[in-house]
Amino acid sequence: MSSRTRVNLPGKIGKGYKEFWSFKGRYRVVKGGRGSKKSTTTAQWIICNMMKYRLANTLVVRRVFNTHKDSTWTQLKWATHNLNVSHLWYFSKSPIEATYLPTGQKILFRGLDDPMSITSITVEKGFLCWAWFEEAFQVMDEDAFNKVDMSIRGELPDNYFKQITLTFNPWSEKHWLKKRFFDNPDKNTLVLTTNYLCNEFLGDDDIGIFEEMKEKNKRRYSIEGMGDWGIAEGLVYDNFQELEFDTNEISKRPGIESLFGLDFGYTNDPTAFIASLVDRDKKEIFIFDEIYKKALTNKDIFNEINYKGYAKEKITADGAEPKSIEELKRLGLKRISAARKGPDSVMFGIQKLQDYAIYVHPRCENTIVEFSNYVWDNKNGQVLNKPIDDYNHLLDALRYATENMENKNEIRISRIGR
Repeated sequence: MSSRTRVNLPGKIGKGYKEFWSFKGRYRVVKGGRGSKKSTTTAQWIICNMMKYRLANTLVVRRVFNTHKDSTWTQLKWATHNLNVSHLWYFSKSPIEATYLPTGQKILFRGLDDPMSITSITVEKGFLCWAWFEEAFQVMDEDAFNKVDMSIRGELPDNYFKQITLTFNPWSEKHWLKKRFFDNPDKNTLVLTTNYLCNEFLGDDDIGIFEEMKEKNKRRYSIEGMGDWGIAEGLVYDNFQELEFDTNEISKRPGIESLFGLDFGYTNDPTAFIASLVDRDKKEIFIFDEIYKKALTNKDIFNEINYKGYAKEKITADGAEPKSIEELKRLGLKRISAARKGPDSVMFGIQKLQDYAIYVHPRCENTIVEFSNYVWDNKNGQVLNKPIDDYNHLLDALRYATENMENKNEIRISRIGR
């Protein structure tokens, strides 16, 4: 374990992050487009610096704990391989954590959906010095961030420092991150905006995706390509909010209905499935689950829905794909049916949903992103009476699900999944 490993660090990290790498202030806040290296660079910084500061431990935070395994845990494990030090690290799945074997230092993983796991956090050896908020845009409650911020406290040995790193895609300028860190940064805060142009590790096919986006979808390119703030003006739905609610408690209300919708996708667009509870009397919609994945076959779609326990529910799907609907019926979604489509169906569905207060559970991360970016289209600065054809896959699924909710003859709620 004590043998030396030589690594050409600049060659591993690449360009664009020199200031990020050397900054030792309290906050490093990086908004960036997709492919901007913000997450891979942060992961390598943590691995490299924990090996350098042998009393330092790191806390990695996401809004929902169970998203770590396929994101930050895997990203940090990749970093040990990229830096040729994987033999010095042990990554366990239960509990999800990483250990630097020569010293016993830990990388701990927590979710804001379990506040007690963060406020009571302690380390066995050394000090809790650093925290990383990945996909920080999903942290809608600034108070939740503050609680973690306050947990990184106490005196440290000489040359050690406390630091919190936040990385995210800047979906909406209305987020508290902009006002707190970007509008008035102080000397203890480093704010950066990065994009794919600083990533020399991308292939020509990756670059091609961004170039096509630049030509065909300038709004998405501005956010996902260049890392600019999403402009929230002109939201189609300004009647939504993130809210942590108890699905079982809501479902016990008199007259509550469960409504499910499905929008098909494959290569370029994701397949989007949405699960909601509707209270017609109070004019409230509670969105409690989602599926949002590309490259799903019809068999995959059935498996995803069946795994979540919704196979027996009534599902309203995009009527443009009757063959897919028929195949899903044969696979086991016996109550799936096609949504009605017509020249005015989009606007009619939008107007109906605008009459409701819509609450989105924090676990529905992609739904929140779509609500935050679904705006009215414009031409030459003039707002049009139609929405953009983007950030609408889950929202289309919601329209399909709720198309009959004003029909008083619809059957009321059955038990919700499992």
